[in-house]
Amino acid sequence: MEFFVFSLVDVAERKAYPLLVKQTVRSEAEKKALKERKKKRAKKSKTTKTKPKGRKKGSLNKDKNELHLSPELLRINELLSGLVKLLRVFIKVKYLALDGHFGHHQAVLMARENDLHLISKMRKDAALYEKYEGAYGGRGAKTKYGTRLRFDLLPIKYLTKSERVGEIITNYYQGVFLHKDFGQAINVVIIKKLNLKTQKAGHALLFSSDVELGWEKLMDYYSLRFQIEFNFRDAKQHFGLEDFMNTTKVGVENAANLAFLMVNVSAKLIKNSDEKCVGVLDLKTQFRGVKYAVETIKILLEKPDTILMKEAIKEVKERISQLGSIHQRKVANSTT
Repeated sequence: MEFFVFSLVDVAERKAYPLLVKQTVRSEAEKKALKERKKKRAKKSKTTKTKPKGRKKGSLNKDKNELHLSPELLRINELLSGLVKLLRVFIKVKYLALDGHFGHHQAVLMARENDLHLISKMRKDAALYEKYEGAYGGRGAKTKYGTRLRFDLLPIKYLTKSERVGEIITNYYQGVFLHKDFGQAINVVIIKKLNLKTQKAGHALLFSSDVELGWEKLMDYYSLRFQIEFNFRDAKQHFGLEDFMNTTKVGVENAANLAFLMVNVSAKLIKNSDEKCVGVLDLKTQFRGVKYAVETIKILLEKPDTILMKEAIKEVKERISQLGSIHQRKVANSTT
């Protein structure tokens, strides 16, 4: 089963709060489009011939800012538009962070349609170009694309920070670049790591449609997206998302939403707790202890006679020892 969750991330608290949960049921059109995409990739990987330069004869210009959402993005956009309208009654939301699966121009257009800026991750082999800064030749359209970026030899002018930890050197680059699939310039942060011992290098590309966003905030906001994984962990481990027994459509929706609701409730209880409560396990232990105490007091109040104290202690042991167990056996009440 697959669930799509929109969460609100508190940057100050560095914590995510799930707001909307929807089970993903792929339509036939979406399944067909996925199969065609896989076939196209397989065919492209087998083809070794290089494409001829230039455009095909008779091809027309395409508007890169025209919205052509896939069935998947249509489903997500429907959920996003309703949620954003509700959120903006209470708070200001500016950024939409999605994983690398949505690191393309149509996801940017979807975010901009909802007056949001997208933060996501690009493919490592993305074709990025500098803006052309040369003089106009005087004929034809003005040149738009400059030199293509080489990730093994990045210009020093884009370097913002360099740090070394042990044998690992990490360089951070930032610039506003062009991509031929995007209808606008994009703010890109390139994180490049080099192992001095093995000389192995690797890089990652984070980007945003907000060209004014600083590189540190861009990295920080994207990394905070991982807080949603902790929501899934708690919902599975503590609140039944992994093992509910519902089979109907409404039942599945209710079970999933209830699990994520309890994630929010537990987060609120932990925040307001006076005890040293740092997690859901601490919270469950605290409430279980309170339950034990209440049940014990109930039993003792039923046994004011000191002659029956021995039987009362026995009953306390039997009843309290079963609290929290799945299969509880019936305990005979000595007062009857």
